[in-house]
Amino acid sequence: EYACMDESAAAAKPANVSFEQAAAIPVAGLTALQSIRDKAQVREGESVLVNGAAGGVGSFAVQIAKSFGAHVTGVCNARNVDLVRAYADRVIDYTRDDFTKLGERWDVVIDCYSTRTWLAAYQRVLKPGGRYIIIGGAANSVFGLLFRFAQTLFLSQVKMFVAKKNADDLAFIASLIDGGKLAPVIEQRYALNDAGKALAHVGEGHTRGKVVIIV
Repeated sequence: EYACMDESAAAAKPANVSFEQAAAIPVAGLTALQSIRDKAQVREGESVLVNGAAGGVGSFAVQIAKSFGAHVTGVCNARNVDLVRAYADRVIDYTRDDFTKLGERWDVVIDCYSTRTWLAAYQRVLKPGGRYIIIGGAANSVFGLLFRFAQTLFLSQVKMFVAKKNADDLAFIASLIDGGKLAPVIEQRYALNDAGKALAHVGEGHTRGKVVIIV
């Protein structure tokens, strides 16, 4: 039994998850782990904010950062506050409060779902020496994508991130799940012949956790 991206990156399925849950783990789980551990180098006692905390990567990132001993703030909409509160130390409803204008600062910001540019805003939310990690969903146009890429070249605290396949990292994620420190979040399950509906739902950009297609 395996949870895998392909044969080069496979790990035994944790005994306490279903095959559907296992299918939701690899890409989002690796992205969250590598952003938290490798790019941001989160340490125990640090403050971490996850923007997009109810999404596929965000829900993993909140839990993994907690497992590393961080104090985690999750940002989501009102519909997902209860979901994120189950994992995070604190929740900010972005329909009520803009976390970039609260006058608060964090050691690390994991940005899973940004729709703006951050040339000035990132400076308002990071502590000295803080790290700002951009993960997908960050630009709605070619210009926006190029602008953010330029930021990563000239602003040392801002880093874009793409996950890499890694069997050892999948095994580490499985150990967190076995230890009760991490649980995949699945919003909906679709039959294979409804794959188009599944993709349309994900394309709306407000998925809670992951969407799974049952083969």
